[in-house]
Amino acid sequence: MLDADYYSLLEVERTADDKTIKTSYRRLAMQCHPDRNPGCKDSEAKFKAISEAYDCLKDPQKRAAYDRFGHAAFKNGGFGGAGAGGAQDFGSFSDIFENIFGEFMNGQQGGGRSNVLRGSDLRYDLEISLEDAYQGKDVELRLDTTAQCEPCDGTGAKPGTAARTCTMCNGRGQVRASQGFFVVERTCPTCRGAGQVIADPCEHCRGDGRVEKQKSLQVRIPAGVDEGTRIRLSGEGEAGARGGPAGDLYIFIHLARHSVFERDGTTLFARCPVSFTTAALGGTIEVPGLDRQGHEIRIPAGIQSGKQLRVRGAGMTVLNGRGHGDMVIQVEVETPTRLSSRQKELLEEFRKTETGDECPASKSFFGKLKGLWDG
Repeated sequence: MLDADYYSLLEVERTADDKTIKTSYRRLAMQCHPDRNPGCKDSEAKFKAISEAYDCLKDPQKRAAYDRFGHAAFKNGGFGGAGAGGAQDFGSFSDIFENIFGEFMNGQQGGGRSNVLRGSDLRYDLEISLEDAYQGKDVELRLDTTAQCEPCDGTGAKPGTAARTCTMCNGRGQVRASQGFFVVERTCPTCRGAGQVIADPCEHCRGDGRVEKQKSLQVRIPAGVDEGTRIRLSGEGEAGARGGPAGDLYIFIHLARHSVFERDGTTLFARCPVSFTTAALGGTIEVPGLDRQGHEIRIPAGIQSGKQLRVRGAGMTVLNGRGHGDMVIQVEVETPTRLSSRQKELLEEFRKTETGDECPASKSFFGKLKGLWDG
């Protein structure tokens, strides 16, 4: 049930206004609230589902994202809330009753409403390299969106004409009908909630006030962004209908896999092979960082595979801050696979001088095994 269509769960049309959605939710909440249906698992599940649906549709940004991307808008770093797995608080049945009748009892039966139709938000998934995330990048985005119709200046009316106030709802966008004790409001069927009627629509946008268009944007990706970072560009979404404000553009950052480094916050990790002679005798190696500089690392004599060495300040850029994280090198001692005759001779001479104390871990391991056999 949690993956069902939110509008179907609330028994409303996709074009329903906020008031209609709210009224339908309250009606359904009264019917299936757990306090009213004790022990009924189906009612409890339905209550959770409609609460999740209402939590999404009552929020303009969440609703815009859901209308465009469905349930996928709330997965992998999307919007939070109950749809993202948060716990649902049932509240008490008296709370539902108070919410339904509270406004009526307080005399707050609504007044004027905003008929401005805001444009939908847009999502853009952008993949960048780890180097670009380190130093920041200017990118050009090409978007298929809607823009304000120029001939009618976004009004939806034919140039030289204008929209008139809807006589059915007097510009409110809603009509009321009394049913005994209750007053029911619904979207005006004449103007469909806009509050205005266009008698002579614009030929270019057919009365919508906007047209489909592809546009380009120059965007600065700041240094230090990480996987899932969300960048909001206000007013760069779809244009609103009939001159309404535009929605926002949300850019979601994705990092391409790097051939050397792995990232954890501001820390960079890398596995570094070291020759067995350097591991045994000690020495220094130079590791290039994302800052395009070589960082000298001292290898202590006798180092073992898996040992990690830290280089302060050689990691990722701190987002919206100063400085950098650290770079951590994990040593992997490499056994040679191609030896010359002379090298083999030298190693044979070394082996003849071994006493077992050179490698205490090996000596301890085989000593334990021998003890088991003797026992």
